Amino acid sequence: MVWNRSYVVNCLCVCVGAFTGCTPHNPPPQTGQILRRSGDEIVVCGQLVHTGAPVVTWMDPGGFDGYRVERRFVPMADSDWSESSKAVKELRTPNRYGLRRVPLTPDQLDQVRGGGWPLPLLQEKVDQFVLHYDVCGTSRQCFRILHDYRDLSVHFMLDLDGTIYQTLDLKERAWHATVSNDRSIGIEIANIGAYGEDEKNPLADWYRKDPEGHTRVIVPMSLGSGKYLRTPNFIARPAREQAIVGQVQGHTLRQYDLTPQQYQSLIHLTATLCTVFPKMHCDYPRDSDHHLITHKLPEEQLEKYQGVLGHYHIQAGKSDPGPALQWDYLIEGARALMK
Repeated sequence: MVWNRSYVVNCLCVCVGAFTGCTPHNPPPQTGQILRRSGDEIVVCGQLVHTGAPVVTWMDPGGFDGYRVERRFVPMADSDWSESSKAVKELRTPNRYGLRRVPLTPDQLDQVRGGGWPLPLLQEKVDQFVLHYDVCGTSRQCFRILHDYRDLSVHFMLDLDGTIYQTLDLKERAWHATVSNDRSIGIEIANIGAYGEDEKNPLADWYRKDPEGHTRVIVPMSLGSGKYLRTPNFIARPAREQAIVGQVQGHTLRQYDLTPQQYQSLIHLTATLCTVFPKMHCDYPRDSDHHLITHKLPEEQLEKYQGVLGHYHIQAGKSDPGPALQWDYLIEGARALMK
């Protein structure tokens, strides 16, 4: 019997279609074929997960690689670990991340330290999404400070134009939130921060009125101005014109809001994470009257908490993400996407 080549291909597709998605109208990928990202995917245990927001991973051109040992923003001759460890005393180890040491059996520990995390195991262990403001103003400057000078890391950075930068696979233990590092995912939001009335602050340098009287962000020329943002000629404006005054850790602080683009990307990312990680409830810490808690959670409450929270919920000396963040807008928007 003479077999027709197209008939053979179609038969093979029927046999394996349930596993590969192959059909006569959707042939298997060709050897050497390059599969391209859509540009909105984050990486979770090596798998690509769509978010609906612009994402640049550490593997993409223009990304920020948290796996690199050398410093990113110094001359090449001074960047390797041997030179960096001499130049910056805060750099105690070449790796700025580690292994999630959540309660694991000996067999699980052996698996993840040598063979990677299976997604179901990571879903069982990760249940918090920690929001920070970066006090750097741009994601590029944030990575420079964390990676080159602070011996710290974070999974995501959210720039003024709404671009999400992922620096590590979510299976990694980033160094951003002390006691919650093992169980959490962290994001640094580009925002210069919140300050007390009598405290010296850079708000007047970063926020000014344009000729039409609207507030815009002015990135200092020392940081490269707009050329370091991924969106060409992007003009960043806070979602609300005036600075917001509110209480965090019992102190009155003043802060400008995130940009609308940051909110949209953060909403999409929050919805994605709360979908991928079933134990991560799409909500923020609330008191008995269902209002936002604006101080550090007691240890017992923090240990039990599963969901989205601020850095100030974890550490008493922190005030990020500040009083300006619109928690209800964020959570309600994420819940709407999840539905």
